[in-house]
Amino acid sequence: MPLFRKVLRVSNRSMLAFIFFFSFSSSCLYFIYVAPGIANTYLFMVQARGIMLRENVKTIGHMIRLYTNKNTTLNGTDYPEGNNSSDCVAQTTMYLPENFTYSPYQACPEKLPYMRGLIDVNMSEISFDEIQELFSKDLDIKPGGHWKPKDCKPRWKVAILIPFRNRHEHLPIFFRHLIPMLQKQRLEFAFYVVEQTGTQPFNRAMLFNVGFKEAMKDAVWDCIIFHDVDHLPENDRNYYGCGEMPRHFAAKLDKYMYILPYNEFFGGVSGLTVEQFRKINGFPNAFWGWGGEDDDLWNRYKLLRYSRERQYIDGLNNLIYTPKILVSRLYKNITVNLIPELAPVRDY
Repeated sequence: MPLFRKVLRVSNRSMLAFIFFFSFSSSCLYFIYVAPGIANTYLFMVQARGIMLRENVKTIGHMIRLYTNKNTTLNGTDYPEGNNSSDCVAQTTMYLPENFTYSPYQACPEKLPYMRGLIDVNMSEISFDEIQELFSKDLDIKPGGHWKPKDCKPRWKVAILIPFRNRHEHLPIFFRHLIPMLQKQRLEFAFYVVEQTGTQPFNRAMLFNVGFKEAMKDAVWDCIIFHDVDHLPENDRNYYGCGEMPRHFAAKLDKYMYILPYNEFFGGVSGLTVEQFRKINGFPNAFWGWGGEDDDLWNRYKLLRYSRERQYIDGLNNLIYTPKILVSRLYKNITVNLIPELAPVRDY
């Protein structure tokens, strides 16, 4: 009996020691792997708060200068002579008056009276039947969500490509928000929902390439917008037209506290002309899973004149696919089962 008690006592001590060292090692591993991410998150939040505070101070100071100099402005602008407005707040631009008369034979202006700035973002859920009913009275919307203004010639013919997989709750909210805004901007537009089936990881980049090829079969689009379904603009003066350079329409996101996460960030919503997109051979097909493809697209454009690497053999020119097409009133649905063999890449 004394021997048994002695063994039991040793066993209890060993068990306590084991529990202690296990807890200690687990805590160390947690600290090593998790703590840096938490620290970076808090650091980013502190930096963002500091930047926002600095910008608010600049804005208040600029408003005070405008008030004190409002009778001394000589250059016909809202800013005092010699003041660099870009250092303070975004320079105001003249939007057309409410009684502006359109001409059906001239290009639609970019700064229209209907574009008033901040718009309400209604994130409440709505069924697709309700959305169909909402826009059923607009007879100018053709199948596929194709709409164009009648009172002027649209500056841009915009194909909006939406990569999609199991996000059915977002799609009706997206249409409810975006269709009225694009109509205010007097753009010709249509929507292409490019849906991935199968068991492979999501390939947003390849979906965009498929959507581009299919969209170009329908009309002579000159501007392509690559748009995530869960991104909604908060300002109707965020003009969805293209330009001489690729455009990033989602540079400030609420989830990043409206601060650019990093200088090369090109995700969410971006736009290129058809010529620009073809020149860089589209998106890379090699990005399986989320992330990286937008920044690679921007790098392709920057390196267009100098790079002789993968972009010339992986993109639009090596993509093979068989789509299933369904045209509804608000969009064209393009369904594809993506696998790596659809985009073979030779050695380079």
